Amino acid sequence: MRTGEDRRVRRSKRAIRDAFIELVLEKGFDAVTIEDIVTSADLSRATFYTHYRDKDSLLSDFVSDLALERQRLLPGIEEARPLGFSGLPVRHLFELAARERDAYRIILRGEGNGQALRELTHFLVAQAEETFDRRAARSGVTPRLPIPFVARAWAGEIVGILTWWLDEEAPYDEEELTRFLRDLAVGGRVWASGLDPEHADDLLAKDLDPSVQP
Repeated sequence: MRTGEDRRVRRSKRAIRDAFIELVLEKGFDAVTIEDIVTSADLSRATFYTHYRDKDSLLSDFVSDLALERQRLLPGIEEARPLGFSGLPVRHLFELAARERDAYRIILRGEGNGQALRELTHFLVAQAEETFDRRAARSGVTPRLPIPFVARAWAGEIVGILTWWLDEEAPYDEEELTRFLRDLAVGGRVWASGLDPEHADDLLAKDLDPSVQP
């Protein structure tokens, strides 16, 4: 009986979610009403309010579901390569985004006053901080830059690339993007820009000229 109830709940929530995504992509978050959602999902308002307080809680639920899915699978991925340089955790994130493309597009566009995007970014930062701290401890090294800064820089890269890939349809697949980000993480921006590694010392030794572009 419980299994049947859970199945019905999942079906109802999926119908609400699919209707909501389609409507937001078509009309924008602010223009969509609860009545629009339940009409499109062919459900009652009472069913909607059984699961969600309002549109904002529905959007926030997207982030929670996506975060839980990543949290569930990440330990096994990291265990396979403790230092994380395989790129598998990043590839998993891109594969998840590909499966939930439209949900991610809504979040990354900042729909709902950007709250869902802030929640996603906060989740990515927290996960990155934990991973980078653990990696440094396992390797017995002292980070050259503060881990909270590194985690936020990484999360910003991921959000930017995801937005470009999903909303602007960047011409690369999950494997290519993973390789790019892995190489960027290991080689750095100086290397990625085509400069030789020794140029990094020269750049760090000089005062930053505000007229020079990054």
